[in-house]
Amino acid sequence: MKKALIAAIALVVLYGCGSDPAKDEGKAGVEDRAPSAPRVAPAGPITQPVQPGQVQMSPLKDPKNILSKRSVFFDYDSDAIKEEFRPLVQAHGKYLAEHSGAKMLVQGNCDERGSREYNIALGQRRAEGIKRMLALMGAREAQIEAVSLGEEKPRCTETTEACYAQNRRGDMLYSGEY
Repeated sequence: MKKALIAAIALVVLYGCGSDPAKDEGKAGVEDRAPSAPRVAPAGPITQPVQPGQVQMSPLKDPKNILSKRSVFFDYDSDAIKEEFRPLVQAHGKYLAEHSGAKMLVQGNCDERGSREYNIALGQRRAEGIKRMLALMGAREAQIEAVSLGEEKPRCTETTEACYAQNRRGDMLYSGEY
């Protein structure tokens, strides 16, 4: 009985140690990380590091692109888009026209002078003015929503003319930014 048990164990050990080279060809090798062991090359394609210029930055986030600028500033008590900001609004209008899936929220803002009601109405006129110019450049009405924040979202809280000027603006935000 002892001999039969020893023979059975020997057979199991021999059977388990056997390998079929045809079955092992597609398997990944095991890398020995001992200091004296030679390095094994990884299986599969070799990837190269990404070089500058290979990754294309979104024009909306590229600081060198006009589309990265999102604010239009207004004169005191005015909703007229200044000449200096027309190229900016036109560029965003063309972008929206070329990217039919893009959506934008235009937020009209005011400085703290004036009543709350007046500032809400002025902020809405500013946002609507930007929306109209975007539509003239080819953007669809459904892509743009115009809202007024009045004086509720100031960039600057000082009571100086320079600070007030920062708060008289329309901000153009693409979906995912609001």
